[in-house]
Amino acid sequence: MDVYDLRGLNCPLPVLKTRRRLAGLPAGSRLWIETTDPLAVIDIPAFCHDDGHRLVASESVSSGYRFLIERGG
Repeated sequence: MDVYDLRGLNCPLPVLKTRRRLAGLPAGSRLWIETTDPLAVIDIPAFCHDDGHRLVASESVSSGYRFLIERGG
């Protein structure tokens, strides 16, 4: 499973880069993303909902936030 390091990037870059990365993966693929952007806790779930992906997990970690996204079909 891929881990996409987006730490140090601020809104809207984490969402834009996640969208681009997921576009290159087959439906059902899972991608961990890591970010330090505090707005990601709002932006990433909204992005998943709007784009038809499933937010499998989200967690706060010492280095920021981690999200597990499953690419929709």
